[in-house]
Amino acid sequence: MGKRIIVDPVTRIEGHLKIEVEIENGKVKNAWSSGTMARGIELLLQGKDPRDASYITSRICGVCFSVHQLCSVYSLDDAFGAKVPTGGTLLRNLVMGAQYIYDHPLHFYHLSALDYLDIMAIAKYSGKDKDLIALKEKIVALVKSKDTYPLTPRYKPDEYCVNDPDTVITAVKHYIDALSMQAKARNMGAIFGGRQPHYQSIVVGGFTQLPDVNQVLKFRTMLDEQAKFVNHVYIPDVLAFGTGPLLPLAKNGLGGGHHNYLSYGSLQKQPPKKDLLFPAGVIKKLNPANVVVEPFDARKITEAVNHAWYSGRKPLHPSNGRTIYNLDKKRAYSFIKSPRYDGMSMEVGPLARQIISKNPTLFKLIGQGVKPGVVARHAARALETKLVVDACYKWCDQLLTEMTKPGFKIHDTEHWEPPENGSGAGFYEPPRGSLGHWITIKNKKIDNYQCVVPSTWNASPRCNKKIRGQYEESLIGAPVPDPDNPINVVRIIRSFDPCLACAVHLIDPQTNEIKKFIVE
Repeated sequence: MGKRIIVDPVTRIEGHLKIEVEIENGKVKNAWSSGTMARGIELLLQGKDPRDASYITSRICGVCFSVHQLCSVYSLDDAFGAKVPTGGTLLRNLVMGAQYIYDHPLHFYHLSALDYLDIMAIAKYSGKDKDLIALKEKIVALVKSKDTYPLTPRYKPDEYCVNDPDTVITAVKHYIDALSMQAKARNMGAIFGGRQPHYQSIVVGGFTQLPDVNQVLKFRTMLDEQAKFVNHVYIPDVLAFGTGPLLPLAKNGLGGGHHNYLSYGSLQKQPPKKDLLFPAGVIKKLNPANVVVEPFDARKITEAVNHAWYSGRKPLHPSNGRTIYNLDKKRAYSFIKSPRYDGMSMEVGPLARQIISKNPTLFKLIGQGVKPGVVARHAARALETKLVVDACYKWCDQLLTEMTKPGFKIHDTEHWEPPENGSGAGFYEPPRGSLGHWITIKNKKIDNYQCVVPSTWNASPRCNKKIRGQYEESLIGAPVPDPDNPINVVRIIRSFDPCLACAVHLIDPQTNEIKKFIVE
């Protein structure tokens, strides 16, 4: 009989999640992903003015608030019949571009990098760089005072943890630099969004804040600094780790999962055309030698609740979905529903987007033996951050050109009032993956509202066909040679950038001993 592991809690993620795995012969044999937090936002929206939806759904998360606000107004645009002017689309693009530039480096440096560093190697740094010497002295002093948060506590470093003093201290220096860059990226979004968090300027029909030239130039100047960091620090760090110390993990495809990928598509390159920075598409059972991308069809999305704490018997399309809690349900183990596309469990997020778009740099790495999994996810994030930075320059230029045209508009004022009855769907690709909002309007009020968020796709429990969710499947076969040090479990989960908090525990079936791990 195998061992059951629960790590409680997995920190450096957002929200509440419990991961339980069964280990046999040093590898994960089975896994369960349990979302332990009920959202309930959909219930709060019923009976509200539809125009309130974007402001309320923004409160789903204080970190990725803007993506829910944008996706909500996309669903309202659809339901209201609004035609967003080119200026409004460009402003939306720039605000959301700032979100990408903020989110991806944060995930690598502040949420994941510590899984691959032996932090205490800093004490052995013998170089002459004054900044790094000062950093070494600071951390050594913290160690002596037993105040090393947030760099500890940690799992015991394993064979894949980097312990070269020069590499580790440089990585920690970049960790600190990235803190400053993420704050500046937030300020970039606020130039047009109006404030942080929870923008006020993204509304049905477009945008509310008319830009001036100084704002665009300020955004572009701040973008220059972000581009320098992305191109000369972030991408080199990710590629150096992925093709160096983490190459064995990359080549064995740790955390691969089902190898089914989904992207709704988002961010128009040249409004109002449909040429997207991140194209829509679906891949079923990836074959890197012959990548077949099918068109995305929103009608093929369903959500099952067989193993979730909700009432319901058969999978439903989100537009017909219901949020009715059933806390006594047998065989249920999660507050997360089980979305499926054409009956299949899908991975969403940067890796899915870059495989679907056939990013040449990523496929060059795949051609060199890198398999889709934990390391490839980090590479995909870095590569698409550069794509967003480059696109933001073009959107700034396009916006400046639009602003010189007579009758420049950023909002469709003809479609501000809600329809008597109607429905709409909004689709977007936030940094974490595919996000969908569905709204039904009756008597000018919200009758039903449903969200399927990226971590719903990735963190879902088993569905009606007993197919594991992507987290669950990605853990199968993962090596855990030491049950007291299950570092690969959190490496895999963190690689998805979960928007919930994870917990995993360990039970020895022979002794019934319960071992708890605080994972930082």
